[in-house]
Amino acid sequence: MTMTLEYPALLQLIDERSAAFRSAVAAAPGLDAPVPSCPEWTLFDLVQHLGTGQRWWAAIVAAGPAEAPPAKEAAEVPREAEALLAWYTESNELLLNTLREAGPDRACWTWWGSGVSPANAWGVARRRVHEVLVHTYDAQLAAGTVQPMPADVATDGVAEFLDTCNSTPAAWPHEPATVHYHATEGRSWLLTLDGTGAWPAPLTDDAAPASASATGTAEQLLLFVWGRLTLSDLRIEGDRRVFERLIAWEPEE
Repeated sequence: MTMTLEYPALLQLIDERSAAFRSAVAAAPGLDAPVPSCPEWTLFDLVQHLGTGQRWWAAIVAAGPAEAPPAKEAAEVPREAEALLAWYTESNELLLNTLREAGPDRACWTWWGSGVSPANAWGVARRRVHEVLVHTYDAQLAAGTVQPMPADVATDGVAEFLDTCNSTPAAWPHEPATVHYHATEGRSWLLTLDGTGAWPAPLTDDAAPASASATGTAEQLLLFVWGRLTLSDLRIEGDRRVFERLIAWEPEE
């Protein structure tokens, strides 16, 4: 894992991306607008999901080290647009204030505890940056106002997804494979899949040849790993089945 962003920068990005999210929601024709990238969700569902997530992760960080997360509280979520956005703002501030108080090294429960990303407030903050980043894209898509992502944030988003979602000691159930991701902005990553699990790392000159590789902008790669784009949206070389199997894989540890 490469810690590309310091803790204060992560908190600032949560704040900035949340402001962009609120702007996209406000620009939409209504809260019942469908979200094309989240089938069967309306914009209301998207705001509820993200705000509830901010509150839950605030409770997780506040609880500190634990074997299990606190229960999700059933919150009353307002359905009027202005009140809903105020509720989301409150949810986001609750998370930010909790992260500020905790500091980056406070340990806490995470669902990625056996992977590369650290199970602490820094890891939570980094994950929430990219949760908000991608859901801002979703909201902008619903509003018809999609804007380019900041390239440096999207680049870290690819690395974060690999560190968090594609790192596990669960054995890869297929023949060993090596995946390369290439961002046209100049960053590349390696993902090794074998009997020891799935392990990401920066791509070096002496890395093993790729079984399959994907090339696109950092934003395209980020949207691909998050399921917003498909293989047809990237330049794919090698065995496409590796990507298909990786997308379908649900490891059990």
